[in-house]
Amino acid sequence: MSAQGSVLYDVPGPRAKAIYRILSVVVVALLLLAAWFIYRSLDSQGQLTAAKWEPFLESSSWTTYLLPGIRGTLIAAAASIVLALVLGAVLGIARLSEHRSIRIISGTIVELFRAVPVLILMIFAYQVFAEYRVFKSDYLALAAVITGLTLYNGSVIAEIVRAGINSLPRGQTEAASAIGMRKNQIMRLILLPQAVTVMLPAIVSQMVIALKDSALGYLIGYVEVVRSGQQLGAFFSNYLPSLLVVAAIMIVLNSALTQFATRLEKRLRSGRNKKGPVPAESPQTVPVLAVPGMDITDKR
Repeated sequence: MSAQGSVLYDVPGPRAKAIYRILSVVVVALLLLAAWFIYRSLDSQGQLTAAKWEPFLESSSWTTYLLPGIRGTLIAAAASIVLALVLGAVLGIARLSEHRSIRIISGTIVELFRAVPVLILMIFAYQVFAEYRVFKSDYLALAAVITGLTLYNGSVIAEIVRAGINSLPRGQTEAASAIGMRKNQIMRLILLPQAVTVMLPAIVSQMVIALKDSALGYLIGYVEVVRSGQQLGAFFSNYLPSLLVVAAIMIVLNSALTQFATRLEKRLRSGRNKKGPVPAESPQTVPVLAVPGMDITDKR
């Protein structure tokens, strides 16, 4: 029987399948060999011993290093996410404005901060805040981290908002305008509530990115979970266990954020489905005026 074709590629024959199997075995063998060398290297330096994990069983390691780092990560991420949502909504709606000047200004801001890396935004904000003494020294790093994350993620969310609103049928806007609704009412009462459920998956992904990018704050002296893990590893000489614990903490935080957003999306969708379609009104009976000498049962 001849081999069936595929739209994307030609189905390999017996000889090609045998070559692929051999290459797969070779790749797996190389990966196992690399894993063995890494294991031997770490074991020779004593990084895999039980003593390296004992500091995590002491409360002082958590109260001194990890818990303050987790608190710093959550504060920076929560503040930047809220501000980025507000900034993104404002810029996204402004990009849909009928005024050309507003569209140009908002589009310039969005494209500028989307193109600049988050770390550069943090360093620049830190230098500006320190030069002009905008914040106290204890809050300089936090303010710079929040500013960098807000500007970058807010510009990305602005594009998400614009794309989500543009994805809605134009007939809804036209119908709302026909019944006399103002533009701000159309945006607030009709377009945005529907666009939220469309935009939510992309917004959640951006929120997770903001949470992970908060780790860049350690380069400007901000105390967050990665910096705390490095300090813990330097103090107890257990860098590998410390980084693994930090990675596990970040996975838990990101998973919790994703689960919260998923439940929120389901609740929003279920709330819209429960409302259901508007029931059709029963036809009203139009009264017929009786005229003397006229048979109202006449079907003609």
